[in-house]
Amino acid sequence: MDLSIRPILCRAPVLAAAALTIVLTGCGGAGPAFEYIHLPGTQAAEGANMPFTSAIRVRSGNIVFLSGTTGAPTPHSHPHVPSEFDHLDFSTEAQATAVMESLKTMVEAAGGRLQDIVQVTRFVRDVGANQDAINEVMNRYWGPDHRPTSTTIEIVRLATDPRFVLEVEAVAVISD
Repeated sequence: MDLSIRPILCRAPVLAAAALTIVLTGCGGAGPAFEYIHLPGTQAAEGANMPFTSAIRVRSGNIVFLSGTTGAPTPHSHPHVPSEFDHLDFSTEAQATAVMESLKTMVEAAGGRLQDIVQVTRFVRDVGANQDAINEVMNRYWGPDHRPTSTTIEIVRLATDPRFVLEVEAVAVISD
C-alpha cells in the first residue's frame, strides 16, 4: 500500500460519518437559531412560574426588531385621537391579548412566529395591579416550551392613551 494515502484511508470512516451527519441534519442544523440559557431553579419543570428565560444565545438567523405595540388598533391616527379608542376593552387581559396578537402579526409578516421572539421589553402601568394578568396571557401565547428574555419597566403613562396599561417591544431571531 502506498503510505502517502494511509492517513486518508484511516480517517475514511470518520469523514464518512461526518458527511452523513451533515447530509442528514443539514448544514444549518435543525434546531432553532437560538439557545436557552437557564439559571438553576428557573425552569418550569423545577416549579418556576416565570414568564421569561434568564438568557438566550443567538447562533444564527435574521434579527428582527419589533416596534412597541399597545392594545390600540393598527393603524391609528398620529397624533393620537383618544376617541378612536373609546370602543376598546381596556381590561388588562384584553390589552395583553391585543398586544400579543399585534406581536404575532408583526413577526409573521417578517416570516417568523411568536416562538422566534427572544427578547421583550414590557412597559407597564402599575405593575402590582397588572403584571399577573399580563404574565398569564403572555405565557398562554408563548406556549409551555418558550420564554423570551424579558425586562419590565413600570411607567406612569403610555403616550398612546392614558387608559392603556401595557406596551411591548420585541426582538425576534428568525431562522435562515
